[in-house]
Amino acid sequence: LPDTLCSSVEKGDLLVVELCQSHVRTLWVTLLGDGNQSPQVMDKIFDMPGNIMQGKGEALFDFVAQCVRQFLAGIGAPQHRLPLGFVFPFSCRQTRLDKAELISWSKGFSCSDVEGKDVVQLLQSAIKKQKLYHVDVVALMNDTVGTMMTCSMAGKPCEVALVVDTGTNSCFMAKAQQVEMAEETSGEMCVNTEWGCFGDDGTLSDILTPYDQHVDQESSNPGEKRFEKLVGSLYLGEIVRHVLMALAAEKALFIGSNVAVLGTKDVLKTQQVLEIIDNEDGMAKASRALEALGLRPSERDCCRVQQICRAVVSRAAALCAAGLAAIFSHMRQSRELEHLVINVGVDGELYRGHTRFGEILQSVTRLLAPECMATLLPSVDGTGRGAAMVTAVALRVAAQRREVDQLLAPLRLSRADLQHIQALMRREMELGLGRESNANASVRMLPTYVRGTPDGTERGEFLALDLGGTNFRVLVVRVEQDGIRMASEIYVIPTAVMQGTGEALFDHIIECIMDFQLKQNLMKQVLPLGFTFSFPCQQLGLDKAVLLSWTKGFSASGCVGQDVVQLLREAAQRKQHSGLKVVAVVNDTVGTMMSCGYDDPKCEIGLIVGTGTNACYMEEMQNVGTVEGEQGRMCINMEWGAFGDNGCLDDIFTHFDRLVDEKTINAGKQSRFEKLISGMYLGEIVRHILLALVEKQLLFRGKPCPKLQTRDIFQTKFLSTIEILWDGDGDGDVVLTVPLVWGSDGLALRQVQAILQDLELQASFEDSVLVREVCQTVSQRAAQLCAAGLAAVVEKMRENRGLARLAVTVGVDGTLYKMHPLFSQHLQQTLRDLAPNCTVTFLRSEDGSGKGAALVAAVACRAAE
Repeated sequence: LPDTLCSSVEKGDLLVVELCQSHVRTLWVTLLGDGNQSPQVMDKIFDMPGNIMQGKGEALFDFVAQCVRQFLAGIGAPQHRLPLGFVFPFSCRQTRLDKAELISWSKGFSCSDVEGKDVVQLLQSAIKKQKLYHVDVVALMNDTVGTMMTCSMAGKPCEVALVVDTGTNSCFMAKAQQVEMAEETSGEMCVNTEWGCFGDDGTLSDILTPYDQHVDQESSNPGEKRFEKLVGSLYLGEIVRHVLMALAAEKALFIGSNVAVLGTKDVLKTQQVLEIIDNEDGMAKASRALEALGLRPSERDCCRVQQICRAVVSRAAALCAAGLAAIFSHMRQSRELEHLVINVGVDGELYRGHTRFGEILQSVTRLLAPECMATLLPSVDGTGRGAAMVTAVALRVAAQRREVDQLLAPLRLSRADLQHIQALMRREMELGLGRESNANASVRMLPTYVRGTPDGTERGEFLALDLGGTNFRVLVVRVEQDGIRMASEIYVIPTAVMQGTGEALFDHIIECIMDFQLKQNLMKQVLPLGFTFSFPCQQLGLDKAVLLSWTKGFSASGCVGQDVVQLLREAAQRKQHSGLKVVAVVNDTVGTMMSCGYDDPKCEIGLIVGTGTNACYMEEMQNVGTVEGEQGRMCINMEWGAFGDNGCLDDIFTHFDRLVDEKTINAGKQSRFEKLISGMYLGEIVRHILLALVEKQLLFRGKPCPKLQTRDIFQTKFLSTIEILWDGDGDGDVVLTVPLVWGSDGLALRQVQAILQDLELQASFEDSVLVREVCQTVSQRAAQLCAAGLAAVVEKMRENRGLARLAVTVGVDGTLYKMHPLFSQHLQQTLRDLAPNCTVTFLRSEDGSGKGAALVAAVACRAAE
């Protein structure tokens, strides 16, 4: 339940059923939602036949459902859908508000065929038998929870509750992430302690008296509910009876009386014990109660009986106080507070019927937890009103959940969706490879003229240039018999240069190369250079590549349609730099494949998932219609970022994707697939979703978020950071269907809130969890789409080679793949599902695609020799 449990905005009609010790109470509660007036309540009590408590479970729930039917008929309730809250005061294993399996009966109940079953479902089935098809059981709670909520409705938020009745129990509010057994990790959660079972493992043996042992042995569940048997009103009369029996046997009481009656179970009721301890006429009531048993008590006997009753009741109050003090101390420490100020809702026969009980409870609690100031709030109307509030909040939260799910649904792709995308990618690949159809394909399938991967015989010293984003790298790569040694430096391309003239861009690149050669003392050497150029190009040879279009924020003029190697050579001439020999130009994807291929000969696919995304693979020459030749293989640069530019992916393009696309420099074209996957766009997709959630009052309490209106303010790195925090160690080894539990210090929560606070967003716990869900949804979709594309590639390779199974390695690079804690896991899991006949190994490129470009140059030089 969220921390708005005590919200006054809840409104509507609700039905509540309380299962009590000897009766069923039904309530019709109207919540007004104005925050000022108390709820309107109509109720009715139905006495329970004595045989039901020990009969069949079906009979019990049928009786409860009959009470509901009679109650609704009596008040003329309308036939519209009625949510019902069920107060069920027994130990349950509760996994949701509307799912609870009975662990064990207590308080004299022992109905058959119920333990281990979902009591919500049992009641719902019984209600259907009564033909009340419009009544839905939406929330089940313990009576303790109902008490806490009832007391909260007085305008004073209540975070702890205590019931001391036939049995006893307590509950308290804890951060959900501290509750390791819970499926939910968001907001606050009410923990039902079921402390009546405290001591069942023997921990209370030191304080159990012989009288307690006798009471336990005569109970219907010996050895169980040990704490409850020291405190609950079902047992206090019995404890007193056993003390009186022992003292009578020692001739310390009732001398001259026949005390055999004291051997009869339940002859002394707890209500009588409570009357006897009264200061004013307790002695007289003791005398009447004892005489009614056929005893002849003296005044001294009555005085001693009164003392015994007071001792038993006082012990019960002190034990409850010890339990409360433990809860208060836990709450104070987990919240890292010096002092805890808290309200406690209290209900039950013992508390209501004996003022001394409450006084002892408070004084002992103060003694044991002096740093905690607790105010006891007596429940004035049982648990019914609180149960109605829990039910109302459950309905509101469920409605909000439906809205969130509806908003995120278009981004959650089914297996059928992914198979369809895989088939579309395969179709576009075939079109791109065809000589006649290439021009109409959104996946261009560009030949790279790279005909093989390294074989280990390459030797020499090579330069490499790796240009693929706002930063680029210059390297010197020395390929030797014992391995590869490299030195490199990263240079920045200013935005003004990225979006200026082509001459300025390539002049800047040459200046950086010259700076690097000077630092490396290479100015006097003419080294073969491999050029990684990570933009869509039509490659006409190994050292000739015509730029088709800019991506990733580049828009330098005079470059599209030009050979980028020639542009580099012309810039070298302008700068009078003659020590440059460009022998190969490759895409970063090809460079990655070649780099990983040096370490793993099975690496025949390259994948980039970073600022942009792309893939390449080794295709059979006989299938490459755009290049002459039938023998061997050639690496094909897919340029799959443009997949969908022809409209074939419009069905999976969401409203948020369109908003992002509209603001790009290449709106509506070039890189439709890339805009769903790559790091340049995911943060923007998340930002637009967050704005929609705010507009629907589902996030940040619907308050305006001016900074969130700023384009690119929510960076893609935030997705990785937020999910790393939830993953714990950031290794991606969590399974998202399992609750992710933080430490009790809430470190991850505070760090996520800090990220949002930098954006001037004041996030609650629930806000942080919802932001994380949005990030997770967007990044998971990206990984799944990437997997669908790869599935098309590996299946085509398998079929090309006529194999039943294909074993292949993918060389992979890119910040999104490497930095996001779960991206690779989702990608690989989805790929296994979509291409079950392919065993795909992923090998990270640790040296970037620059090393690969140098290796392409090395292979070219080897071939030339």
